[in-house]
Amino acid sequence: MDTSQIFGYIGALIVGLVLGLIGGGGSILTVPVLVYILGYNPIVATAYSLFVVGTSSLVGTFQKYKEGLVDFKTGLVFSFPSFIAVYLSRRYLLPSIPERLFSAGDFNFTKDMGIMIFFAIIMIIASYSMIKNNTKTGANNFGQPYYKTFVQGLIIGTITGIIGAGGGFLYVPALVLWANIPMKKAVGTSLIIITVNSLIGFLGDVQTLEIEWVFLLTFTAIAVLGIIIGVFLSKFISGKKLKKSFGYFILIMATYIIYKELKLL
Repeated sequence: MDTSQIFGYIGALIVGLVLGLIGGGGSILTVPVLVYILGYNPIVATAYSLFVVGTSSLVGTFQKYKEGLVDFKTGLVFSFPSFIAVYLSRRYLLPSIPERLFSAGDFNFTKDMGIMIFFAIIMIIASYSMIKNNTKTGANNFGQPYYKTFVQGLIIGTITGIIGAGGGFLYVPALVLWANIPMKKAVGTSLIIITVNSLIGFLGDVQTLEIEWVFLLTFTAIAVLGIIIGVFLSKFISGKKLKKSFGYFILIMATYIIYKELKLL
């Protein structure tokens, strides 16, 4: 095992710790770890991330269910259009994107660069949602028309399919603002959507990519171990302060990715 693999597995443990501590956000670290530490290209990295995120979220769903913080009905309503979008984006949209998007003189903007820049933009959005104080609570009353939920699910599913992250930072606000679910239950309910979307999205990649199962299962197992440790530590650490600090860290990482991909560093 070389140094990069060791650091990569440490990164997997940190991903799990963050998920366990603040209930989300850790999955957005998976792609940078796979790309910049372990050297995978963004297509493979986002595919592996979906598996890691889906499996980790499944563990989280059981934990939240035992606490009574999962609304299965609302979660499944959001899941249906979302997993369709995630699967189609992984199976057909990503493979159809040309390897070179455009050129300007000696500068070539490639498909891999485009994915990472888009990923960084989503990270910036995620960091904002973590840094700001959200006082919205909700009253568990799923009242909006189904077609709106369907369209919202398609949009969020497409985004999460492209970037290979769970999308909890998108689904939680959607469940709170659109479905009027209390924040704590929204976090638990989002895990159902993330689990279904990520694992079905990964199935789209299994048909187009060669999967290194030994590495992927090892990486995932370490991330799950991190979640278990993180959940235990969350009893002693303020999740609110951690979430805001992590938001700033994600913002710095997103800035680094943009500079790195545009070869400004």
